[in-house]
Amino acid sequence: MAYFDAASAVPLHPVARQALLASLDDGWADPARLHREGRKARMLLDASREAAAEAVGCRADEVVFTSSGTRAVHSGVAGALAGRRRVGRHLIVSSVEHSCVLHSAEVCEAEGADVTRVAVSRTGAVDPAGYAAALRADTALACLQSANHEVGTVQPVAEVAEVCRAAGVPLLVDAAQSLGWGPVEGDWSLLAASAHKWGGPSGVGLLVVRKGVRFAAQGPVDERESGRAPGFENLPAIVAAVASLRAVRAEAAQEAVRLRELTARIRARVPELVPDVEVVGDAERRLPGIVTFSCLYVDGEALLHELDRAGFSVSSGSSCTSSTLTPSHVLKAMGVLSEGNVRVSLPPGTAEADVERFLRVLPQAVAGVREKLGAPAPATAVRAEELVVDSLGKRCPIPVIELAKVFGDVPVGGTVRVLSDDEAARLDIPAWCEMRGQEYVGEEPAEKGTAYLVRRVG
Repeated sequence: MAYFDAASAVPLHPVARQALLASLDDGWADPARLHREGRKARMLLDASREAAAEAVGCRADEVVFTSSGTRAVHSGVAGALAGRRRVGRHLIVSSVEHSCVLHSAEVCEAEGADVTRVAVSRTGAVDPAGYAAALRADTALACLQSANHEVGTVQPVAEVAEVCRAAGVPLLVDAAQSLGWGPVEGDWSLLAASAHKWGGPSGVGLLVVRKGVRFAAQGPVDERESGRAPGFENLPAIVAAVASLRAVRAEAAQEAVRLRELTARIRARVPELVPDVEVVGDAERRLPGIVTFSCLYVDGEALLHELDRAGFSVSSGSSCTSSTLTPSHVLKAMGVLSEGNVRVSLPPGTAEADVERFLRVLPQAVAGVREKLGAPAPATAVRAEELVVDSLGKRCPIPVIELAKVFGDVPVGGTVRVLSDDEAARLDIPAWCEMRGQEYVGEEPAEKGTAYLVRRVG
């Protein structure tokens, strides 16, 4: 089985496994106690903190260990907002942040805060000018991921940090996807990360709060981890997490070159091998191992199952893989095709032969799903130069399939009105127009659902 879902979690690094087993014997005692066993545990904890600080590029007393990367984000956002409550309650986030950041923002809104969500380009990148425009006198905190978890696009953190610093606003960076590849550049103020993203054990997060940043930990606190992460430290897991971070960093430069070549190969060859595919994300400013593409007329969940049966573990941001039938918020914010979405994220050590086998298997898998889906004969009625396609009650990718099947019957200048009550159609029909060079006119309320208008231009 080829595991191509490293953006979700990386297998435990051999160094992490060794460190975990060793620290189970030496790091079981309470590091807050003064007896011999406690002092031994304290030495392990302090050494881990110093090593983590070196990898991040900060002071050791700025690092605390949390129970997860999500907990680090939630604690960081809440603590920074509380520390700057006299300034105001305005929070800035990008529209493609990880769900844990957006969930924190939703909680803040429910508690009376004002949240601005900065838009991104079609490649998934923010414009620093967007953050500059969003800054206000009452802005307490801004958040920006270092790189996107779904499409791999690297964000301009240093430039955004400079804009925020000039305005006196702290910037919290979610570095979960990138920290294993290197430190985050720029004059950021807070940082969060998660060990299972770089080959450490799950259940260990990092929260870094720079000196001088106003921060007030929320909820019950105790004397551990500077009062910012209460509870007994999972010392064996912490030791293993930091050991794996150091190990992957030592290999990062060389491995990044190799994985970039493999993902560039996938980006170039998938559109050649599979018709009607959109490769998404920035082609240059991207993480080494992530490549994402979407296939027209494909059920994303069915495609993932086909690839799993063929021996490949991949993931998807397609609406078809969710019980809510809503597309990924990242793909939606980018305005790209969501149906049949596949994220390939290669872990360090991925064999070239596995990538080549994936490229051989993918065309048959996509063709098989398309064949199984078929396309129900669309209910149509001609109105002068307009064709109506009734896709009410049908889920992705059927509305787009039905649009494509009848589009050739419309004369140049004519329109197709697609009736749909599937939220994904709002994203996928404009994306189909972009790929096909046709004009997306817009949407209108319909008696049931929404009418999406497409004009044939050629």
